[in-house]
Amino acid sequence: MSRGRVSQRGIEERHGSPGALRALGGCGGPSRGPPRRSMSAARRLVVTVCPRERGVVVLPVERGGRAARLDATGVLGALRALVARRGLDDRVHVRDGCAGGCWGAGPNVDVRVYAAPAPGERPDHVALGWKTYVYSLPTLASLADVIDENLPGARATRRAAR
Repeated sequence: MSRGRVSQRGIEERHGSPGALRALGGCGGPSRGPPRRSMSAARRLVVTVCPRERGVVVLPVERGGRAARLDATGVLGALRALVARRGLDDRVHVRDGCAGGCWGAGPNVDVRVYAAPAPGERPDHVALGWKTYVYSLPTLASLADVIDENLPGARATRRAAR
């Protein structure tokens, strides 16, 4: 038996419907499923800060600002204030919860990226991507980079030298 190309008929027989090859994206024709949202589409973020981490980070909250000493509670409050100041309440939700890296030298932050819902739609809970700042907050140029690195069009500042 040859291991060459799989015929369209073979795929349709295995998947039980005519046009299955096209639905799987194999014929170059349009997909019959809903349009896929890319990482460049409008996003919403859920930022989680672990309140159990006992560590402290020293960095400015915003670019060009004065460095501040922040524990997990300080990071949580600073991110919430930043979101409110920038008017991002509809796109960024900051909450406390497990962010991974438990009992390490935090504070630790987790960012989940979701597609922004269309007007009138309920948001879904399928992440398009995620990024963790476990033990790495001190490498950021500012705390605002947690948001700026994960929203399209936002300019992230350069990371601090290690």
